[in-house]
Amino acid sequence: MELRKRNYYVERPLLNQEQLEELGCLTTGTGTLEWRTWFRCSYTRARALLFQHLPVLAWLPRYPVRDWLLGDLLAGLSVAIMQLPQGLAYALLAGLPPVFGLYSSFYPVFIYFLFGTSRHISVGTFAVMSVMVGSVTESLAPDKDFLQAENATVNEEARDAVRVQLATTLSVLVGLFQVGLGLVHFGFVVTYLSEPLVRGYTTAASVQVFVSQLKYVFGLQLSSRSGPLSLIYTVLEVCQKLPQSVVGTVVTALVAGVVLVLVKLLNDKLQRYLPLPIPGELLTLIGATGISYGVGLKHRFGVDVVGDIPAGLVPPVAPKPQLFASLVGFAFTIAVVGFAIAISLGKIFALRHGYRVDSNQELVALGLSNLIGGIFQCFPVSCSMSRSLVQEGAGGNTQVAGAVSSLFILIIILKLGELFRDLPKAVLAAAIIVNLKGMMKQFTDICSLWKANREDLLIWLVTFVATILLNLDLGLAVAVVFSLLLVVFRTQLPHYSVLGQVPDTDIYLDVAEYSEAREVPGVKIFRSSATMYFANAELYSDALKQRCGVDVDHLISRKKKLVKKQEQKLKRLKKLQKKTATSKGTSVSIEVNSSARDMESNNLEDSKAEGEGPAMSCGDGASACPERKAMDLPAVSTGNELEGTAASGQEGAKAPDVSNLKALGLPQPHFHSLVLDLGALSFVDTVCLKSLKNIFRDFREIEVEVYMAACRSPVVAQLEAGHFFDASITKQHLFASVHDAVLFALQHPRSSPASPVLMTKL
Repeated sequence: MELRKRNYYVERPLLNQEQLEELGCLTTGTGTLEWRTWFRCSYTRARALLFQHLPVLAWLPRYPVRDWLLGDLLAGLSVAIMQLPQGLAYALLAGLPPVFGLYSSFYPVFIYFLFGTSRHISVGTFAVMSVMVGSVTESLAPDKDFLQAENATVNEEARDAVRVQLATTLSVLVGLFQVGLGLVHFGFVVTYLSEPLVRGYTTAASVQVFVSQLKYVFGLQLSSRSGPLSLIYTVLEVCQKLPQSVVGTVVTALVAGVVLVLVKLLNDKLQRYLPLPIPGELLTLIGATGISYGVGLKHRFGVDVVGDIPAGLVPPVAPKPQLFASLVGFAFTIAVVGFAIAISLGKIFALRHGYRVDSNQELVALGLSNLIGGIFQCFPVSCSMSRSLVQEGAGGNTQVAGAVSSLFILIIILKLGELFRDLPKAVLAAAIIVNLKGMMKQFTDICSLWKANREDLLIWLVTFVATILLNLDLGLAVAVVFSLLLVVFRTQLPHYSVLGQVPDTDIYLDVAEYSEAREVPGVKIFRSSATMYFANAELYSDALKQRCGVDVDHLISRKKKLVKKQEQKLKRLKKLQKKTATSKGTSVSIEVNSSARDMESNNLEDSKAEGEGPAMSCGDGASACPERKAMDLPAVSTGNELEGTAASGQEGAKAPDVSNLKALGLPQPHFHSLVLDLGALSFVDTVCLKSLKNIFRDFREIEVEVYMAACRSPVVAQLEAGHFFDASITKQHLFASVHDAVLFALQHPRSSPASPVLMTKL
């Protein structure tokens, strides 16, 4: 159906800011002191605060048992089946004995059940967090510090004790950071971690995880490395020591990896028909443990196994404050990364299922999970993407599923953990590598971002390369700094455009993009696509002067030079008049014309007239007066008549206006009014205010009146607070829309904005 052309007529007065505020009845709201309400106590407020900080009390009493309990039980069992092998495997990533992965799969999960607001994420061990913890433990407690002198072997018991103390203290610090940031409502910090940044970072972390597991796959003893280029050195060392690989370990890892891949493919094929996915990791762990125990992989083939897993829970241990100074930087980085991953995934599920996730409460919940977990010998945790997807897909509706999975892990810790003592570490490494499939798929972001957004692709690539080369902590810092600098760079180079009117409308579009848009004769309309602030204010002014087609600075410079030259000449002539009048008792008649060139020609004509006139003599005649001729003096006359002429000449010297462009013989701009479309302005700072004032001053200097249009109320308030409006720039220079400003400029070219407002038809 074709659009029919219709004419719409709206009749209203042209509105500047003063008239708009009067018409809309602007009210200055009295600032409410919100801090006073913080100290008010009532039953309703106390109840709301309790439900806000302990959300389980709000949703658990209304839990629909018949509808949701079965789904939560099945989801909790499915997550626990995945949590068991992942907990054991990710503890190795953190450089800790496997049992501490089970502890980290129990305490934090139950704490999040009480304090979390997301109903679907699965909190616990996570590969990225584990490898970050591993980089800390291996750098602060490397193997070389625990070498035994007698046989040059590593004292694993002493090393593990120190690393556990480091990891648990790190968890407490991470929890303190997260709880503190949550209490001061610092949840918005995650907004500085864009999706390309997070995906590039997790992709690089997955590469770090893959490389860290190569020593378990090949059965190699590698040096502990940390810091910049540690990943590169580790890969080179693995390649160098490949001939020393243990064949039994490699075969075990390959068989386990193939089995896990086949089970995952089978799950994908039979997803429609299976109520629950086949627990490939659990079945592989049980089968590998049985084979290892029956065949004796450790003794016969030299395959490294998990070893003793103590049964039961460990008592709480206080963190070591002496380690805080060396761990504080790592703790803040891990706290931010863990929260970013958790809140990103939580918001995805919340949007999908129609509920709200409180980012500040999520910080508190995750912080308490790490804080209390650290006291009970856990390392820092976050949420797992794979387990969260399983929890949602298996029918999970609330964190009851998380509580069920944590209770199942508790049973394993108390009774069944010791059964996995013969589990080969190569099987855990294979499980980790196979589970990296999802994060490795993020390499396809390069192609999609190349087509969609090159700037986001640049963020992704810089984050990935920096994390690979500089390690996880420095890589994140570089990524955040680069992302913020790129935002500043993009606001520094916005799209500037000169606008033209679409015929018979009040719509103004870029004349370079729309062929039907026509510039309004005598009016120049300028717009920027970004807000103006200290980083781009000078660029805004330069672009404005360039797009206007007038060299404003050069014109002002020429004007000032000519005005200064006239002032100097006038001053010199006054001195000569005074000197001549004093010495000869005569008065000098001065006539100043409107331009320096005219003044010189008039002076020359006056000199000729002096030579011809009988009353104007100098000695024997005008030709006999070389002094006057050399100095180009004006005509000099004696007597009372000339005194009156001199007096009238002095009055004429003050009267003419020689400061306008036409009088000075300078070219005038082809427009008389400039309209600044400030609709994109979201805030102003002091540099912006000064730049706008300079624009008014410069264009008025070349006789162009400046108007502003489409400012939002907060920007107008900031202009007032910054004392932008004064006697020369008032709210009458600010209009409700670009069309209002253009019509006013057409009706009143180079006039005061106090002119009467006319009715117009749009």
